[in-house]
Formats: sequence, structure tokens, C-alpha cells
Amino acid sequence: MSAVEAKLAEMGLSLPGVVPPLAAYQPAVRSGQYVFTSGQLPMVDGKLPMTGKVGAEVTPEEAKELARTCALNALAAVKSVAGDLDRVARVVKVVGFVASATDFTGQPGVLNGASELLGEVLGDKGVHARSAVGVAVLPLDAPVEVEIQVELTEA
Repeated sequence: MSAVEAKLAEMGLSLPGVVPPLAAYQPAVRSGQYVFTSGQLPMVDGKLPMTGKVGAEVTPEEAKELARTCALNALAAVKSVAGDLDRVARVVKVVGFVASATDFTGQPGVLNGASELLGEVLGDKGVHARSAVGVAVLPLDAPVEVEIQVELTEA
């Protein structure tokens, strides 16, 4: 078990299987020393635990938890191409999309769910640049979607 997966276990979490693509793309691709994930929905056992807009059907607190799930799914996608999460030198960038009610402006707080998880699991390697974007709708009516870009250590 990698040190990263041991840390997840310490936190009472485990790395899920890679979420299968919903269309014509790969969950993650590697280019040189970088891994880019596709947008990861908060799928759990092949299903979305909640749907709807944040600030309407979904509370910001619920959405923050869903963003944590997205980050876990993104780490699984990274592992699928890197082979071992201990090879992560740092998380470079996180981009998050929040399906938002028209008057909802708390996207950064929602995305803190993903950012905080990455920091807890990876320590200083999890500190990253980030964008938090409010959108009208996401695939499958998901409340949140997160993609990450990581740099790997030399093989």
C-alpha cells in the first residue's frame, strides 16, 4: 500500500475504482511528468448520491462533501496512469465546476472540499492553484465536477 493510500486509510477513506467515462474520453492522460484528469463527478459505486443545483436542491455543505468525493475519484484516475500515488510530486492545478442556483455565489467554499482533501492526504504536495466556476448545469445533473493536474516525480 502506498503512503498516500495509507494516509487515506488513516482518515477512514479508501481509493475508489476509476469511474468509467460517460463519453469519448479517458479518465486521465499522462504527458511527460504531468497527469491531467478529466472532470470527475462525485460518483459512488457508479451512481451520483445527489443531483441538482447548489443553493437550491443541494446545500453548500452537501456540495462541499461531494467535492471531496470528486477529489478522491480524481486521485483514482491519477493512480490509473501513474501506477502509484507516491509518485505525485505536487498537485499543480484544480479546476472545479459548481452547478449553481442563479443567486448562489459560494463556489469557492464548495471547492474547498476538494482542496482540503488534497491537502490532508498529500500535505504540502497537495497545495495548488485553483479555479472555482459556477455553471448552469453539469453532466447527469451533478452538483459538482472537479479536475486536477499533477506533476509526477521521475520514474
